[in-house]
Amino acid sequence: MKRIGLLGGSFDPIHVAHVALARTALHALGLDEVQLIPAASPWQRGPLRATPAQRCEMIRLAIAQVPGLALNTIEIDRGGPTYTVDTIRSLPADRRYVWLLGTDQLANFCTWREWQAIADAVDLAVATRPGTPLVPPAELAAHLAAGQRRIETLPFAEMAVSASDIRERVAHDLPVDGLVAEPVRLYIGAHHLYHD
Repeated sequence: MKRIGLLGGSFDPIHVAHVALARTALHALGLDEVQLIPAASPWQRGPLRATPAQRCEMIRLAIAQVPGLALNTIEIDRGGPTYTVDTIRSLPADRRYVWLLGTDQLANFCTWREWQAIADAVDLAVATRPGTPLVPPAELAAHLAAGQRRIETLPFAEMAVSASDIRERVAHDLPVDGLVAEPVRLYIGAHHLYHD
């Protein structure tokens, strides 16, 4: 059975840390593939700046030369508010899935809609900073202890890059070289994204 990593996010825009995390998971966890899943309308954050089509195209550009990474448009295709549990239930059942997340997402995991169903359906792999222990919420730890799933640690050196910072830099005509893949940088410029 193939083992597939799933990395969800707004990807507004996709940046080098997203790609680095996906590549790290691919190799460290021995995955067959990592799928990047752009959200249609994330319910825990404000409106996105780039359109779904633009965000998908930026992902395609960012991973075009990276074997083992793929774009999955399942949430964009479904539209509406994005809930992880709905996405997981819509995936093919003949594979084993690993949901990739950071320690910040792990901390609020139990606020996600039907988080118990998510924890029962996929393994969780958490990107931790060097020297930072992995401490899941008590509710999640107890739930996993009673079931067949686990949390895997994904050692990942934190990168000082964020999509909000990139948007801010573009809006003020500051360079974003090295923060996004070069084809993504050119796409942002050609489509005048993130300028107010």
